[in-house]
Amino acid sequence: MSLWTAFAIAEAVDGEVQGAFCADGVTFDSREVGPGDLFIALKGEATDGHRFIAGAFDNGAAGAIVSHSIEQPHVRVADTMAALNALGHAARARTAAKIVGVTGSVGKTGTKEALWAALDRTAPGEAHRSVKSYNNHTGVPLSLARMPAAARYGIFEMGMNHAGELTHLTSMVRPHVAIVTAIAPAHAAYFADEAAIADAKGEIFKGLEPGGAAIIPEDSPHRDRLIAAAKPYAERIVTFGRKAGADVRVHEEIPLETGGTLVSIRLPKAELTFTIGQSGAHWVSNGLAVLAAVQAVGADLAAAAVALSDMKELAGRGARVKAEVEGGEILLIDESYNANPASMTATLKQLGREKCDRRIAVLGEMRELGTQSARYHADLAEPVLEAHVDAAILVGREMAALAHRLHGELDLRHVPDSAGALKALEEIAAPGDVVLVKGSNAIGLSGLVREAAAGRLAHGKSACSM
Repeated sequence: MSLWTAFAIAEAVDGEVQGAFCADGVTFDSREVGPGDLFIALKGEATDGHRFIAGAFDNGAAGAIVSHSIEQPHVRVADTMAALNALGHAARARTAAKIVGVTGSVGKTGTKEALWAALDRTAPGEAHRSVKSYNNHTGVPLSLARMPAAARYGIFEMGMNHAGELTHLTSMVRPHVAIVTAIAPAHAAYFADEAAIADAKGEIFKGLEPGGAAIIPEDSPHRDRLIAAAKPYAERIVTFGRKAGADVRVHEEIPLETGGTLVSIRLPKAELTFTIGQSGAHWVSNGLAVLAAVQAVGADLAAAAVALSDMKELAGRGARVKAEVEGGEILLIDESYNANPASMTATLKQLGREKCDRRIAVLGEMRELGTQSARYHADLAEPVLEAHVDAAILVGREMAALAHRLHGELDLRHVPDSAGALKALEEIAAPGDVVLVKGSNAIGLSGLVREAAAGRLAHGKSACSM
């Protein structure tokens, strides 16, 4: 069955059909359109999606949502953004799926992906999730609109950088289970303090369906604040973490030299021993949240454990990439998608566990940290030194505070951008090195990873655009 018919779309968005069609996918980016997709022509501040209608149909679009008539099959509406929201609401209203919402300062995309893998193992082909990091005011309704009516599970990531945003998003998603992965000073520029960030993340519980469950990090200093936020809306509150009081907790954990962690995890009325495939203590925490959610929706815990064992690292979030250098290879740990003080500390700790000839850290500046940015950057000195980093390449103006703190402690380079980081890495990389690449997405260190994987470090010339 098709995902949407023109007439179902028109009913959902209060639109007018011009030319019947059936759509198997939904997008508002004409570059992503594939055969059979619905293209929604959004009007933004910088551009108007109506300019790309011809290209969308050239790429195989079945129909479009537009605000003025066109020659191709379409549903005409007054406001295409309102139509996207309405389509998301309609998709949520028509499904009987168990819905899980995921938010947090760190770990939400990885947790969302791991939870999808776990539920897909329980019900192959019947679990749906938001792709990439589609977690904002456009990404969430789009992800809902893409959910098949017959899905058994839906997993939706929700992000925010201002108070009130999650209240809006969770009212659309209406989760049966809501997860907060962790609280950290991400987007700190927009909040008075970390407690205010916890309050904003706690808004996710406002959308819980009757009988819903709130999943909260036991180890967080904001645990009680999150529990207080959840109590008016959640029938069940489940905590996860390493502390003895957690409902879902680690009994034993052994980091493996080959990567991943062997864990024994205790849940109410169950205990599991298995290997979490991804490397790092933060992935153990993610795995606890996943198992808490799996149990909350009544899915198969054993199947979830197998999925967590089999799951591969994600590009930009821990993928391990081999790259050629003169005389051999290096290993890149690709954490280039995002960064804040908590995730920087976690990944540096993992770098310190790597067995290698040398450890190199390529660290891009952390954005949106407000007036305390210099302090947050300087405070990375301790985890860098504790990880026994041999050489550091610091990228961006905000890294000046860390460069000052590390001066004289190790081989250090401070460069303005990702191109400078690539050149510096070319100069120092040698066979046997392990290189952590991490920074805020806007710094563009994913380009460094692509260039290195394409052979730039071995051949000294650009293989693809930065």
